[in-house]
Amino acid sequence: MTAPTATSARPSLRDYLQFAVLPLIWGSSFLFIKIGLEGLSPIQVAWGRAVLGGVTLVLITLIARHAWPRERSVWVEMIPVSLLLTVFPFFLISWGGQFISSGLMSIYNATTPLWTLLLAIAALPQERPTGQKYIALALGFIGVVVLLNPWSIEGSSGLLGQLASLGAAACYGGGYVTLRRVIAKHQISPITLAAMQVGIGASLFLVATPWVVATRTPDLTGRVVLCMLLLGCVGTGIAYIFNNNVVRSMGATTASMVTYVNPVVGVTLGVIVLSESVHWNEPVGALLVIGGILLGQERGQPRQRGLRQRP
Repeated sequence: MTAPTATSARPSLRDYLQFAVLPLIWGSSFLFIKIGLEGLSPIQVAWGRAVLGGVTLVLITLIARHAWPRERSVWVEMIPVSLLLTVFPFFLISWGGQFISSGLMSIYNATTPLWTLLLAIAALPQERPTGQKYIALALGFIGVVVLLNPWSIEGSSGLLGQLASLGAAACYGGGYVTLRRVIAKHQISPITLAAMQVGIGASLFLVATPWVVATRTPDLTGRVVLCMLLLGCVGTGIAYIFNNNVVRSMGATTASMVTYVNPVVGVTLGVIVLSESVHWNEPVGALLVIGGILLGQERGQPRQRGLRQRP
């Protein structure tokens, strides 16, 4: 998430350790989703991730005694943010994970900054498009086409799985743009903001629990339960707190480097744990996407502090 917050303190050893741990947590999330699908339906994986993450963040907020917003309008404005940053992408990633590898899921997730850039240009007047940004978008989306590999797709399920993962990244991009508008109007603690976003999504999933349970009889093996706990409590809960600390001490620009490492972790774990194969177009497409992201970043601008969040 991106909530401006000032900082003057130098990074501590704890900050560096948290920065090193973040890509391991978020990069492994796609492996946990893939294993969760062994015993759960896609909507049940999304439900477990949101509910476990929401409970974790709400408890942390209460223990830390962060104030909750009293204005009703803030909660109403956070509903579309939660839909775009929690409900829709959690389900799309899980659904797409039925058909594609966990490594490819992690690569598509790394396209989120491209979608954020594209939607910010369209929706935020202060985001003036430049020739460099258009080139960055073109380069990034050439990488997306290389990833899709339309010249060798056999059957529709693989393509639909990739499009679902790409749609999740687009939801994250739209969610960040929507969240930026909320942040511009209200002063909210970063941890409280994360708890609101995931908590609202978890509440919506809880309302749908009877339908979610009916989609499949869960097969809760030990490895499925462990992966869901790690995905929800750690990857969707504690990791947000780590990210807040890193952004406060190192700035959003440095913290965003995690995005580039996540696919490396995701692909590596997929190969080692699940024996997934890697095709030539995946690293090539990933490099093109990352190149577009780097090219689209502003140079020579004052560094902003913010709170950024991953799926």
